[in-house]
Formats: sequence, C-alpha cells, structure tokens
Amino acid sequence: MPAFRHTREIKAAVEAVYQALADPARLARWWGPDGFTNTIRKFEFTPGGHWDFTMHGPDGANYPNQAIFTEIIPNSSVAIKHISQPNFLLSISLRPSANGTLVTWVQEFDDPSIADNIRHIVEPANEQNLRRWGQEVATFPKPGA
Repeated sequence: MPAFRHTREIKAAVEAVYQALADPARLARWWGPDGFTNTIRKFEFTPGGHWDFTMHGPDGANYPNQAIFTEIIPNSSVAIKHISQPNFLLSISLRPSANGTLVTWVQEFDDPSIADNIRHIVEPANEQNLRRWGQEVATFPKPGA
C-alpha cells in the first residue's frame, strides 16, 4: 500500500497536541492545507465513530468527506479510515520529544495509482496540515492563562 510519511515536532506537551485533534471545534480550524476551512457535521471521537465533514477550498469548491475512527489511544495515537474517495488510512502517532511532541503522520492509500496521481497534492498538503496543527496548539490559550 503506497504511503506518505511526514513527521513534525510541535513545541507543546503531548496532551495539548492531542486536544487539538480530539476537539472538533479546534480540529476544524487547522485540518487541511493552507486556505481550507471545514464544516463538521458529525464527530464521534471514539473507535468505530463516524466523522462527516466538508472541506471548503480557497477557490470556493466544497469537498465532502466521510471517515471512521478505527483506533484511538488517548495522548498516543489515532487511526482514521477515509471512506469517501480517495480511500486511505491515516495513522497519527504522538510521542514525547525533547522539545514537546513528535507527530508522525502516515497516510496509506488503497489504490497505488491514485496515490501516484495525487502525490504532488498530498505531500505539500500534509506538510501544511501539520504546520497548521502546530499553529493551533501554539495559539490556543494554555490552562490557567
């Protein structure tokens, strides 16, 4: 299965990074590449739970998405099966690092030809997604602040 693998260190505790993924209001602010926004209709953050959302592109186009959370280990890992086209499994792991949290993002597509055809979109989009996640964590008020 063709995979795109990205890592990013976010300068925050694992719990803070995880919360920006587990909270649908926060997730909607950073999910997707630069210029995209999100409308989340359903967010059942539990193994087997459904996630139904639309990504709104900077050009005004809408991209409906449906996914299932296949695994959630709080403050450690989340696996998401994208069930609308294109089909892929996204595995996200969070590990403490010297400066915060090391995020590993592995996106495995079911169809190798689709992965090859959209590689030029997916690779920079994943990097932008990770950068936006880090920005969300950095700008969110800390507890007690």
